[in-house]
Amino acid sequence: MKKLRRIISLLLTLSLLAVPMLSLAEAEPTLEGVHDQSVMAGTEFDALAGVTAADAAGGDLTGMIMVESTPALDFKNGKATPENPGDYELVYSVTDKNGVTAEDYATLTVTKKTAEEVVYKAFDFSTVEVTDSHGWEARIGEAAQATAALKNGAYVIEIQNPGNGDGDVQLAKPGYALKAADYKVKVWVKSTKPTYAHFLARNENAEGWETFGGVFNARIEETIKPVELTFSSAGEGSAELLFNLGKITPNPDNAEDTTPTDFTVTIDKIELYEISGEEHEVPMYTADFTAGEGVTAEAGDGASASASFADGKAIVTIDSYAGEGGGVWSVKANIGLGDVKIEKGQKYYYRFTMNAANGQGGEALVESAARAWECRANFNGLGAPAGEDIIVTSVFTAEADVDDPVIRLQIGNAPEGAAANTITISNVEFGRMEGDKETKKTIEAFMPFGPATANAENTAYPWQTFNGTDEDNERGVGTIWTENGSFFYRIDNGGTVDWHNKLICGFGGNPLTLPADSYFIVEITARADKPVSCGVFLNPMGGWDPRFSEGMSLTEDFQTFRFATTDTLIMDMDFELLFQFGSEALSKLDEVTVEFSNVTIYQMQVM
Repeated sequence: MKKLRRIISLLLTLSLLAVPMLSLAEAEPTLEGVHDQSVMAGTEFDALAGVTAADAAGGDLTGMIMVESTPALDFKNGKATPENPGDYELVYSVTDKNGVTAEDYATLTVTKKTAEEVVYKAFDFSTVEVTDSHGWEARIGEAAQATAALKNGAYVIEIQNPGNGDGDVQLAKPGYALKAADYKVKVWVKSTKPTYAHFLARNENAEGWETFGGVFNARIEETIKPVELTFSSAGEGSAELLFNLGKITPNPDNAEDTTPTDFTVTIDKIELYEISGEEHEVPMYTADFTAGEGVTAEAGDGASASASFADGKAIVTIDSYAGEGGGVWSVKANIGLGDVKIEKGQKYYYRFTMNAANGQGGEALVESAARAWECRANFNGLGAPAGEDIIVTSVFTAEADVDDPVIRLQIGNAPEGAAANTITISNVEFGRMEGDKETKKTIEAFMPFGPATANAENTAYPWQTFNGTDEDNERGVGTIWTENGSFFYRIDNGGTVDWHNKLICGFGGNPLTLPADSYFIVEITARADKPVSCGVFLNPMGGWDPRFSEGMSLTEDFQTFRFATTDTLIMDMDFELLFQFGSEALSKLDEVTVEFSNVTIYQMQVM
């Protein structure tokens, strides 16, 4: 109701603006300071506090403002004391001496009567960290000067002198069990100075020195990237993985191009893949855009977009992006999949060619055309450079049955410096994967308490990160640790959408449990070494129904934010407190560290 009234008011305002030479006698007065508010039942509410009005000539009309409420409230001099909890729609109006009236609208949320707020949970960031090297061990040769340790949520190797050979500074994982399979190992690494690495898989079962494969002269830069090793094993055995950071000179004729001195190498995580079996693609749908159908466009939040077809391709034209309050969902391009029906648990693939004139980030979803996120089979990220043809592809196991699937591109965030865009889509193919191919992925992160299941064993420390690259998206890497009574979240690689860089409190077997019949306030004191924004959500585990959705804009100075729930729980419930950082702006920053000095949850029990 509130949104509809504001739309009607805006349309009326625009219609007045369209009239040339509008006289002052015909122009509407203005109302300023009208906004949504919340009070406790039985508490006096001043609807006029901070609200002003003026006529078209600037004359003060504040004393003539009228307020009406649905349901009705008894206002006296703009003040009322609501007794019943619920939402009240407020209509503010003022009429000038010429009889011209202006209106504005707000919602008053009246909460139940509660006791005073008390601390329900104050997080202790002074706890001693429990770290796990996952079997990786540092080896420093006599000719080298270096130290290695697990700190700041990573494996950190400080090298003063790299020695005489590549193995003089080494990170090794012996006893890596193998079977008949293909293997891939990705080390997410950065260095304070550009340097080199050799990455080898030594056959521990061979009588002499033998490797399954290796990567040589891999360049490590100041921004985090993966160094990737692939190899195969014909049967059961074991390998010793060797990540060598000692002296390397790729070109003997250029002695200056070599491993530096006095630098630090930081490894956030190592990903290990075991790939066995075989599979093949069975096409189920191939798009034919010559008939002028197969892709539709949607736009909201003030954005404008349309779909057209030419030369056997679909063209999505974004005339304008959403303003403040919009997001990735504000513009959607829906690629139809004909009569395809998706079965939960079945493995599928898709691919298509995409060209975004001004570049474009967003999300690529496989979900119901009608029910959207309520019936979703797959969630993926999307990032296209400006003016280049790219192949967007994914192999996934469906998370739900979908009778009317589309590939839905959520592309409502404007690329930097762009106000419009043209996106061309072609060569769309969707199908089923058949066979027995299986990929097992293990993430060996070096943050406190390790990944996922570790949180269930450490109830005092329910924090975890989720990164876009954890699910093999191109972007999103971060880590966490505690130090000197503060909690730190360092983002080493920013994603283009918010879920690429996610900090979670209440994870897996260690949820954030909140009791029934209470309101809650989450108080957060934080800063960042570079300006960065994030969304903050208090969401029930197992679904998406946030009890608050707020934002934080962090600066180099500590700020305190307080976010409150407006509904009580009918039973004790498990929640996750989410901080979602990914954005186009974040993806252009090399590194950002957020420091939390306080996270406290206050409870106000209903009386």
